Amino acid sequence: MIVDSVPRATQIVREVWRPLVALFIWDCIVTAIYIFQPFRAPSLPLTLFGTVLALFLGFRANAAYARWWEARGLWGLMINASRSLSRAARNLLPADANDLKRTIVLRQVAYVNALRCQLRRQPHDGEVLRFLSRGEAEPALARTNAANGLLDGTSRRVADAQRAGWIDTIQQTHIEQLLVDISNAQGGMERIKNTPLPNQYRFLPTLFSRIFCILLPIGLVETLGIATPIGSTIAGLMFLAALAIGDDLVDPFADTVHDVPLTAMCRTIEIDLLQSIGDPAPEPLKPVKGVLW
Repeated sequence: MIVDSVPRATQIVREVWRPLVALFIWDCIVTAIYIFQPFRAPSLPLTLFGTVLALFLGFRANAAYARWWEARGLWGLMINASRSLSRAARNLLPADANDLKRTIVLRQVAYVNALRCQLRRQPHDGEVLRFLSRGEAEPALARTNAANGLLDGTSRRVADAQRAGWIDTIQQTHIEQLLVDISNAQGGMERIKNTPLPNQYRFLPTLFSRIFCILLPIGLVETLGIATPIGSTIAGLMFLAALAIGDDLVDPFADTVHDVPLTAMCRTIEIDLLQSIGDPAPEPLKPVKGVLW
């Protein structure tokens, strides 16, 4: 996630330079033909075209941002539920269940890191084994959804604690509800990751933007003359940037600079939970060149 108040110009150029260069070349071709082989350019209703295109791009950007913001909200719930789970394990389990308290906390830290890797399509075994022994982690790692396997294992350990008489059924229900909240948050994240925007939101704005950029110099050349490449390219940049915004935000777990900062939020959970059991915790993650990962 970019945390600078003003985006870097290099970042903007890096994302749109290819279509922008193509647009500039096309503008120069149209302008050269108009100057050396004069023709009467058709009068195009560019204002009408631009207004309709802006509506398409606005709908797309709003839909993409809604997905991004929902993803951020779900991870906020994950942070809160993880803290609550750690607090419940620490306060509800008896003093002679310290090993179980520690296991539940470490499993939750391993869980959020495994979920982060799954959402970003990255290997997760190493992240899980940072907190759990191979014997503890192996049943979950053998499953297709390792994060869900870790959560199931935590639930079984809570049930074992109830059967051992360490907690009563009311306390078990309270902890289980926290696990349900965590599972619901994971389900929402997986829905966002696995469900793309409808094809109309992805295809039509891109198509219309390209058509508009092709028509733009034709409609402006008689007014701007030799300055057409500059004016048309600047106007095209605005629409291409709006198109890029939707592309950037549509997948909030894509591991790009526009991503929801999953690594930083997992580090927050790791710090809070490790400190809750008295273990040393790492430092919070800091932005790197204006980007928080």
